[in-house]
Amino acid sequence: MAQLDVYRDWLNIKETERPLNHYQLLRLKQFEDNTATIRKHYRQLNAHVRKYASGEYMEQSQTLLNELAKAMLCLTDAERKREYDATLGRKSSGPGQSRTFAEIMLGNKLIDQAQLKRAKSYADAVGLDIHQAVLQQKLAEPADITLAYAESIGLPFVDLNDIGIDENLVVQVPPQLGRQYSFVPVMIADGMLMMASPEPINPDVEEEMRLRFGMQIRSVI
Repeated sequence: MAQLDVYRDWLNIKETERPLNHYQLLRLKQFEDNTATIRKHYRQLNAHVRKYASGEYMEQSQTLLNELAKAMLCLTDAERKREYDATLGRKSSGPGQSRTFAEIMLGNKLIDQAQLKRAKSYADAVGLDIHQAVLQQKLAEPADITLAYAESIGLPFVDLNDIGIDENLVVQVPPQLGRQYSFVPVMIADGMLMMASPEPINPDVEEEMRLRFGMQIRSVI
């Protein structure tokens, strides 16, 4: 019986050279920039690999799920993606122009101009960011709002139902601190600790976690 190759046998990846780069792993065209496309491929592959999460291939499945998550987190993080693409030979064209939260919501037809105007008025009246106003007024699904917000600030969006949390990391965070600032460590990728939170991590908390874990901290939304 041929030895199992999870990339070939589970993901139907034809490339034989190893290791695969993030684009090959997520079955994307080289240097794909559309975060929605990157997330779509990730979720499809994640769901497929989870079919093997029990039984004799449980260990291989978890390892591959972690690889997929790390690739997605890198390619949907604007700063890290630029750095990663450079290692693959992509010529830098500057940071590029990102869309604002309002542009993303309108472009994806999640809200209309009238709803945006109402949200802006509410945001100005109570002193909120526009994404918080849209969320509080329930003008779209919370996941869609948070995803648009993450894209607008150049950070990855994670669904904690898709990405398992490393319990060995969680126990190293003081529970009161985690609750107060609403964050949880997710995983270590490329020598950085990924911290999930509804907003970018408070700089003081980020520094405390950097000292505690001895590595750079990166926010994910």
